[in-house]
Amino acid sequence: MVIGAIADTLGRGIEGVTDAVSETFFEPVIRLGVTGLARSGKTVFITSLVANLLDRGRMAGLEAAASGRIEAAFLQPQPDDTVPRFEFENHLSAMTGPEPFWPDSTRSVSELRVSLRVRPTGLLSGLQGPRTVHLDIVDYPGEWLLDLGLLDMDFARWSEQALSKADARSEGVAYLAQVREMDTQAKLDEVAAKALADGWTAYLRAARDAGFSDCTPGRFLLPGDLEGSPALTFAPLPPGATPRGSLAREFQRRFEAYKSQVVKPFFRSHFSRIDRQVVLVDALGAIHSGPQALEDLRQALSSILGAFRPGQNTFLTSILGRRVDKILFAATKADHLHHEQHARLQAIIEALVSDARRRADFSGATTGAMAIASLRATVEETRRAGGKDLGVVRGRLLADGRQAALHPGDLPADPAALLSPARSGAEAWLDAEYDVMRFAPAPLSLRNGEGPPHIRLDRAAEFLIGDKLR
Repeated sequence: MVIGAIADTLGRGIEGVTDAVSETFFEPVIRLGVTGLARSGKTVFITSLVANLLDRGRMAGLEAAASGRIEAAFLQPQPDDTVPRFEFENHLSAMTGPEPFWPDSTRSVSELRVSLRVRPTGLLSGLQGPRTVHLDIVDYPGEWLLDLGLLDMDFARWSEQALSKADARSEGVAYLAQVREMDTQAKLDEVAAKALADGWTAYLRAARDAGFSDCTPGRFLLPGDLEGSPALTFAPLPPGATPRGSLAREFQRRFEAYKSQVVKPFFRSHFSRIDRQVVLVDALGAIHSGPQALEDLRQALSSILGAFRPGQNTFLTSILGRRVDKILFAATKADHLHHEQHARLQAIIEALVSDARRRADFSGATTGAMAIASLRATVEETRRAGGKDLGVVRGRLLADGRQAALHPGDLPADPAALLSPARSGAEAWLDAEYDVMRFAPAPLSLRNGEGPPHIRLDRAAEFLIGDKLR
């Protein structure tokens, strides 16, 4: 077995050398990871980004597109035969059809390859023909990414942290009462084990619906083909003895199995190969849910960045293991605000990820933050109210299709006005309320060569891949 392991390691090393040489000297590949927590708009981001790379009329902020150096863009089969293809065509049809609707959200890993034929820049550009750059977009749930933090914990430590969070949230009352009534040192009873796992899952769903971001284990919310398996049939328990054959001992074992058989394979197969990353953030939704939800989001974003291996990629690191060298934190749904408030939304997302960004910058990665809308669903208007002009956005309500105008409340010029009460554990905003309406996508009439309308999606693309297209 030792010889086999050595041979396997050597084989992967040779394969890595071959891939690195091919990417460096022939057709470079950019592996872009797209993640975010619930309702952040991952599917819409990928669909709109790909559509706007194929038809680049709205991509003035992407230098290679604005200068005409991207001569062609086309979809190709993805390199990973065992990963589901991102259903681009179905999602685009949903967003741009005669009666548009939001596509289904991300529930598992998927992938799509977009190939760009690009004229190079530089002194030798006149002597070189166009080259092909492959963009492999990997879509995966942010809830799964939070699970990477579990790798550094044992069952007792995770239980302590999980139960502490549940105790601080009203959604955790039912589970805490349920686990207090359970004799966890008694012999394992699968019915009782499933009841506890179901209770914990119900709590996680309620916490997510209430606007909280840190809800682990992530596969409890998005189980996929693992639903009902022993690897997902455990829950956090109060401290105590773990006699052999007891429910507590079995939950401890299953927690370790979850880490080794679910979390680690995901890291090895997908996450560790990413070299560019965008993290989508529904900051407006968290603000609407209140200070505690905003602080939970801040901590979750810090945990997410801690799971990355930020740093600069070189020829050697592409052989030994990729490092994420560019990370963009994007506050989505900027179209829910008048453009006068976009700078304030960007300042808030910058403040939310400031601690995480400093760690990434120190290790050599380049980080950025901006406010975007992957698909613009509203139009802006100015209305007179209270003797002054008020910037509002108008769109089609998701609930009933009616047209409605919204002024959600002015975001503060200083992000500390939100982050300070959030860090101190305030239960509500003292001097302001922030409303959120859910808009449906607007019917579109696209001209030839235009992708779907957006806000700063072109600038996001320039940050993430622009340097690879020169």
